[in-house]
Amino acid sequence: MEISAVKWKNAHAPRRVLAIRLQAMGDLVITLPYLQQLRNSLPPHAKLDLLTREEVGAIPRDLILFNKVYIIRGGRNTKKQMLYTAGLIPRLLMRRYEVVIDLQDNIISRMVRKCLLPRAWASFDRLSPIAAGDRTRQTIEAIGLGECVPVTSFKLIPRTEGEKLLLDNGWEKKNKLVILNPAGAFETRNWEISRYVQFAGLWLKLFPDTQFLILGTDFIHSKAIYIQDQLGKHCINLVSKTRPEQAFSIMQKAHFVLSEDSGLMHMAWVSGIPTLAIFGSTQSEKARPLGDRSGFVDSADLECGACMLEHCKYGDTHCLTRYSPEMIFERSIFLLKDQRSSAFTVAE
Repeated sequence: MEISAVKWKNAHAPRRVLAIRLQAMGDLVITLPYLQQLRNSLPPHAKLDLLTREEVGAIPRDLILFNKVYIIRGGRNTKKQMLYTAGLIPRLLMRRYEVVIDLQDNIISRMVRKCLLPRAWASFDRLSPIAAGDRTRQTIEAIGLGECVPVTSFKLIPRTEGEKLLLDNGWEKKNKLVILNPAGAFETRNWEISRYVQFAGLWLKLFPDTQFLILGTDFIHSKAIYIQDQLGKHCINLVSKTRPEQAFSIMQKAHFVLSEDSGLMHMAWVSGIPTLAIFGSTQSEKARPLGDRSGFVDSADLECGACMLEHCKYGDTHCLTRYSPEMIFERSIFLLKDQRSSAFTVAE
């Protein structure tokens, strides 16, 4: 893969860097471990700023990572976004950025980069078949500032409301948290909801000091209610009770995450939390979690795999129904053993 870039040629490190990532929440959080590494490699006096959309700006504003987070308003209307961006350009010009890292590569990000006339820049390859995290790493490395190894430990602005939400909704602090996230966008990405309950039953036999946490929006409300009804006191339901930055903060307390393809899955692995992702029709080579603390099951071995269809053309969603709770449980335990997590002691 060849990244479009102009390398940094000065002997000293750049003092003012702008990163651009505009959508969506999952895509944005994937960039964070790599931008954290860049932040760590820059001198303390250097400025690292971010340009993003209002819809996904809450999490980066809650991190002690960026000096400034610039927000493009206008919702999902491209014309409105363009107008608002045009109004931002003078403010961005005043920052005199030496490097622009375009992790979006769309009409807006290209306009910003060309207007700012940086000494060095690199642009994300949107069409590459490799994982988004690897593409982010390669884009940053193309600037010429050295290797970009993702950092999965973030400093968040201190908040107390996340822990209070957990406690108010039944968390016993001595118990470990396991997140269940049945949030795939459509049926070919949805593992049967009853199987999450069966998985939880297997988990509790081995780790009885566990409570299962469900986060997200109204999109998974009915699924969350079902799991809560089945698991009782072992389930904490925070669906529709958190803002994105609160969910991200709460997630830092989790010890394991079982998730379908969603933004929350990306929040988990970029945070260094042991994460097992369940992919159905998704092209997992692009969306898979990275790092030795994550794993996934997918449909790539099937002739019809990674079809990206909303409804299975065979009517049985075989790519997902073939994964039993026992199989997913075994994969989860293997992942915990393999990365020697201190969160759980797994008997040999």
